Amino acid sequence: MSKKVLIVYYTQTGQQKEILDNILKPLAADSDIALTFHRIQPVQDYPFPWDGYSFFDAFPESFLQIPCALEPMGADILREDYDLIILGYQVWYLSPSIPFNSFLKSEEARALLKNKPVVTIINCRNMWAMAQEKVKWALHGIGANHVGNVVLVDRHLNHISVITIVHWMMTGKKDSYLGIFPKPGVAEEAIHASEKFGVPIRTHLKNGNYDTLQRALVQLGAVHVKPLLVFTDRRANSLFAKWASLIRSKGIPGDPARKPWLKAFNYYLIFAIWVLAPIVSLLFLILHLPFLPLIRKETRYFQSVNIKESR
Repeated sequence: MSKKVLIVYYTQTGQQKEILDNILKPLAADSDIALTFHRIQPVQDYPFPWDGYSFFDAFPESFLQIPCALEPMGADILREDYDLIILGYQVWYLSPSIPFNSFLKSEEARALLKNKPVVTIINCRNMWAMAQEKVKWALHGIGANHVGNVVLVDRHLNHISVITIVHWMMTGKKDSYLGIFPKPGVAEEAIHASEKFGVPIRTHLKNGNYDTLQRALVQLGAVHVKPLLVFTDRRANSLFAKWASLIRSKGIPGDPARKPWLKAFNYYLIFAIWVLAPIVSLLFLILHLPFLPLIRKETRYFQSVNIKESR
């Protein structure tokens, strides 16, 4: 019996689609599997390359998970009964991107995802754990069955990837900045190697049982958890919450009253990345040893698709 798979994603740069195409090669090569792609389309799309103001103006709504208006999905997509739904998303400001979050909060998502097996595929710079927690809860609220997760990140050092990603986002050029820095984003070899994750997805899709899918994906290296980044992600979330609420209280996107506060947040972010982050990293390395059992337990949790009973 043929299987139907829906892939819903958002991309500005095209990297998310490239990742999905590679992961899904084993499924695309199977004549018994039909793939349908849907790119989430905001009514007013986000610019690429970004300009500085637009980039920071997206922060409050992104972190606070305030949705934007989306173009409707086609009726042909909504009427189908899919065997598996794959969701591809990026992380913006430690939360799922505004377009992806907007989809998760839509009636279309509720209609499509309820009681359906769902695989998430994350494409980001390096910190994704707390964003994925937010996605897990959104899927739980919809009634989706979250069965798998794959994470592809920029594996370069944190401060190197900060420089290269800013260059890419602000210029639209995925090249070697100044001829000395690595190319930004997920490495091409990692994208091409991600085809291996499609093999267990295809196997579990065809037998209709997803109980062991995430275990199989983790064994292939689909989710690499860095405890230091989880620690940083958590603390940054608490600080971002204060900044986002403050800026949002000054007005909606584009409101001139937000500009001085966005500029202040920009300076704070520079200070946090280049001064606070190294201090936090050093403290974590010094103090983490007594907490190794807890860290290992949390690592297993973030590698899984389980959801904690309380937030």
